[in-house]
Amino acid sequence: MMNFVEELRWRGMLHDIMPGTEELLNKGMVKGYIGFDPTSDSLGIGNMVQVMTLLHFQRCGHKPIALVGGATGMVGDPSFKSAERNLLNEEQLQHNLAGQRKQLEKFLDFNCGEQSAEIVNNYDWFKQFSFLDFIRDVGKHITVNYMMSKDSVKTRLETGLSFTEFSYQLIQGYDFYYLWKNKGIQLQLGGSDQWGNIVTGTELIRRIEGGEAYALTTQLIKKADGTKFGKTESGNVWLDPNKTSPYKFYQFWLNADDKDVKNWIRVFSMKTREEIEALEKEQDAAPHLRVLQKALAEEITVRVHSRQDYEQAVKASEILFGKATKEHLTALNDQQLEDIFDGVPNFTISKDKLSGGINILDLLAQETSIVPSKGEARKLVQGNGIAINMEKSADVNADINADFLINGKYIVVKKGKKDYNLLVVEG
Repeated sequence: MMNFVEELRWRGMLHDIMPGTEELLNKGMVKGYIGFDPTSDSLGIGNMVQVMTLLHFQRCGHKPIALVGGATGMVGDPSFKSAERNLLNEEQLQHNLAGQRKQLEKFLDFNCGEQSAEIVNNYDWFKQFSFLDFIRDVGKHITVNYMMSKDSVKTRLETGLSFTEFSYQLIQGYDFYYLWKNKGIQLQLGGSDQWGNIVTGTELIRRIEGGEAYALTTQLIKKADGTKFGKTESGNVWLDPNKTSPYKFYQFWLNADDKDVKNWIRVFSMKTREEIEALEKEQDAAPHLRVLQKALAEEITVRVHSRQDYEQAVKASEILFGKATKEHLTALNDQQLEDIFDGVPNFTISKDKLSGGINILDLLAQETSIVPSKGEARKLVQGNGIAINMEKSADVNADINADFLINGKYIVVKKGKKDYNLLVVEG
């Protein structure tokens, strides 16, 4: 059986570990859980650190439990947040939980005997728990001084902290107590920002029952440029293909900074230490080949989406960065085309005009502003500097008509080697 703590150490994932935890894990199978925030119906790649933690946990011979916070999602974790977040109603929560559950089931093995993964929802044990019962049976065991000592609380005292948020660590602590008592779960895992909430749970277990429980946290992932991991200019990177397309998902990993990818491949890949170190040597010898980025982008895109989605993303990438043909374009759907050419100059053309045909020079200089004048357009066309749908067009008398449309809607115009323009036909 692989050593879970050692696995996290060499991958650079381990942050804090409570004394006795490693000894517990070395004795045999341990049940451990991680909580997931249900504020969206999809997990983002920021959640993937914890998903990978559970994957490694299961591979090392232990039983992973994913707790989806149906109850805690109604309160909101204040840990290192600058402001109180909007609370969700039960209908929103149930919708979000269903989406996350579907994704978690894709990563964890739910059919492997005693190590089978489980998903639990803390709403199940909180829905009948009255406020008076909670403060009597739980609140009396933890002092205000103890709760105030947590860094996650201290950082919010100056800007203001509601009683709702202040109570969060008690609620999360009770989760651990409930799971320890009713499901035999001895270990809670989480990101380093959760340490205070997790140890509140171990303290409750000790004070109420005199029991022992353990805690382990992982490093928070940061980007070399200082921006938040999992975020792009357009927002979060999601696991749901309807929120972040497989192409954009693949591109996120492919475009990872060289300084980041050496850390990320250890965290997000299931490759062995020897495999990763071999790839790192290749990367050091020829950084321009981006061996690590390609290996990580392939593995994680296939795992999150599918082999077919990965292969389609590679073909789509070749359109902008390789020697693509018209056939490559015609194989793409509307979403893929729009994703690939997101950010390039975009022009709208009337379908009526196109049906009669538009001279290529007029198209370049008058119907669009791809080139500033017909004179320059003529020079570019005659010099093989213009490609329509990846095919060179050297005839200045050529007419561009509806026959050129990709998916009945798009025309791609390339000026020079890398200057792309997307024409969208409407009407």
